[in-house]
Amino acid sequence: MTKKFLGYAIPSALAMFVSSLYTIIDGIFVGQGVGDSALAAVTIVMPLTIMLFGIAMMFAVGGGALVSKNFGAGEDEKGLNVFRQVFKFLLIISISISLVLALFADTIVINLGATESIKYLAGEYLRFYAIFCVPNLIGISLNSFVRNDNRPKLAMVSTITGSVTNIILDYVFIFPLGMGIKGAAIATGLGQIVTVLVVLPHFILKKGKLSFGNVSLDKELIRKFSNIGLPSFFAEAAFSVIVFVQNIAVVNIMGEAGLSAYSIINYITTNIYMVLLGVTFGAQPLISYNFGAKNVKNILDVYRISNIVSIIINIVFTDICFIFGRTLIGIFTSNAEILEIAYNGLNITNIGFFIVGLNLTTTVYYQAVEDPKYSNLLCVLRSVIFLPISVFVLVKLMGVNGVWISLLSSEFLSLIVVKFVADVKSYTKSNVAV
Repeated sequence: MTKKFLGYAIPSALAMFVSSLYTIIDGIFVGQGVGDSALAAVTIVMPLTIMLFGIAMMFAVGGGALVSKNFGAGEDEKGLNVFRQVFKFLLIISISISLVLALFADTIVINLGATESIKYLAGEYLRFYAIFCVPNLIGISLNSFVRNDNRPKLAMVSTITGSVTNIILDYVFIFPLGMGIKGAAIATGLGQIVTVLVVLPHFILKKGKLSFGNVSLDKELIRKFSNIGLPSFFAEAAFSVIVFVQNIAVVNIMGEAGLSAYSIINYITTNIYMVLLGVTFGAQPLISYNFGAKNVKNILDVYRISNIVSIIINIVFTDICFIFGRTLIGIFTSNAEILEIAYNGLNITNIGFFIVGLNLTTTVYYQAVEDPKYSNLLCVLRSVIFLPISVFVLVKLMGVNGVWISLLSSEFLSLIVVKFVADVKSYTKSNVAV
């Protein structure tokens, strides 16, 4: 099972790493080519872009869990119908979101906390980002379904190809063409289009069990995969709320210098978050398939291996940031004050990601076995309950360091509560028939 898990998890984690790497390079280009104010503007929009990613994952993971479960149970036609329902519904949703964000970009960034000096840049970035919402959300979803259709390497190739395209266009648009922050947004959108183009032949040419086809939307099925996938949205919303709450706290304590430093921390920690997410994406098809096949041992093996891999990845990442952190941050900014704020915050924040990895695996586990209420509970605890409380209390006690420690505090408290309410090992043995 370890070999099979790694066959899914490594391509998934590598693809997410490259995807997050282009986010860092985007930050470097924005910081060096446009300025620190542009970095702050992107950070203001980040909670929203994270939530859009969450919407795509909501349908991809919810639908993917049902697809893999049906494949494991030998019901391929039901799995195919789920895929077609998800694709059609997500297409309608993504078009609607694109129109709303493009039309109301300025109002939205003000509500997200943009100050007078950066609201124009933030609005411009969001407006051009919104134009590409359809390929963005569809690309994320199709990549996930390719993985559920036993083609994890194709998902990796499509993500990496899109990311490399984004990096190249980022440089061209920001520097030679001088397009500023809108150039970064357009490059991201065009990269997503390339991702979609790479993965489309799998479905069009019917190279697996999944293919495109017209279906009448089934409200009951939409409700089912939405409910299963909702924790994926909550997980991203949780991360988005964390960024939003910490944004506000940092601005109040340290002003725009602190916000610029926090934006750099987000760029760097996006790497570890996305890689951890990639590991869980590798686990989901295997847990769902074995849930359909009623194989308790394999389900628990996948869950255990996923947690071990997450911890190992966190150890490596934390060490790299501690040793080379100032060098990494120096790529984004030459401001000595911002550099020191970011280095201190980065090393404290990274400790929290050890628990983030375990919580993400647990979230996906309960989705994969079609009992998302515990996943929802975990997401609510992480972001809505424990995070704001942690920020409020710890900032009072420790100042800005309280902001950085709040992630560890909220994630650890959430882990303990869910472990007490619904232990994975006990749940699996009690609820999945052998």
